[in-house]
Amino acid sequence: MSALEIRDVRKNYGSVETLKGINIALESGEFLVLLGSSGCGKSTLLNIIAGLAEATSGDVLIGGRSVLGVHPKNRDIAMVFQSYALYPNLTVHRNIGFGLEMRKVPVAERDKAVHEAARLLQIENLLERKPGQLSGGQRQRVAIGRALVRKPQVFLFDEPLSNLDAKLRLEMRTELKRLHEMLKTTVVYVTHDQIEAMTLATRIAVMRDGRIEQLGTPEEIYDNPATLYVAGFVGAPAMNMLKATARAGEIAVAGSDARLPVPERFKNAARDGAEIILGVRPEALRVASGAASERSLPVEIEVVELTGPELVATARIGTQPLTATLPPRTRLAKGDSCRFAFDDDALRLFDPATGKAL
Repeated sequence: MSALEIRDVRKNYGSVETLKGINIALESGEFLVLLGSSGCGKSTLLNIIAGLAEATSGDVLIGGRSVLGVHPKNRDIAMVFQSYALYPNLTVHRNIGFGLEMRKVPVAERDKAVHEAARLLQIENLLERKPGQLSGGQRQRVAIGRALVRKPQVFLFDEPLSNLDAKLRLEMRTELKRLHEMLKTTVVYVTHDQIEAMTLATRIAVMRDGRIEQLGTPEEIYDNPATLYVAGFVGAPAMNMLKATARAGEIAVAGSDARLPVPERFKNAARDGAEIILGVRPEALRVASGAASERSLPVEIEVVELTGPELVATARIGTQPLTATLPPRTRLAKGDSCRFAFDDDALRLFDPATGKAL
């Protein structure tokens, strides 16, 4: 039995269809990240799971029980909001235990749960403070603690780290990962940040225009994107996309004289004369050694940026841009001509008409 099951959920606002048939089944202990840009429907889906919005059609099951029409407090879920939503006049101790207090949980049991959550989140020394005396990261820990003491079947997180600075986001990501591995809880987490998705999720649902473009593990999403949208959205820098044509067993890169043999696994998919999109991750590229067996593309370097751990080279192949992330000591400068090589298994091909991977 799935911990959470979403069956063909649709949501309309008048004539506008926000969700267009979402199907997901989560086993107990999974960490699902709903990833997508603003307006894709991820927060709407989370609100339907939480009971803060009603689906137009479809069903949501938690622990095998349909929760459509069930009040949020009776759904056995706990939600952490982007805005923390703490009571400013209450201490951290009372903020964490407030839900238990409203359920008339005995004081001793409530105090035990609060102290246990504070210990896990390393905020035991803050229990007598009020939210106004806390940093952003500490407030977010309090909000997470309030959810933890509920011990629900499903935790829901709505962009909980977006208000934090970069250093705190990194710390809280690590904290959330540690907590999930320790507690083995089922989590649905909404974000537009691909780094959060890749580092936290056991599975990612990439959403676009109310649909799921691809559902899979972080490795599947990154290594084998199902569509051009997923390939371009996940990864920084984004996957290189080169317009090309399949011709006589070769891939001819548009706007240049570059030719590559069609890899064996694409022989049937890349029909002769078909327009295709050639995709390759920037980190899969390297400066060619000159070996005859290497797959490589001739480029002219336009911009070189040293970030510290890597050198980001923006180049041009004919009329098309190409980005490579290279070792930091690579000697390249603006105006250099060279060849970028890559292995066959790094190559991805897409149909430009449908946007789907070949």
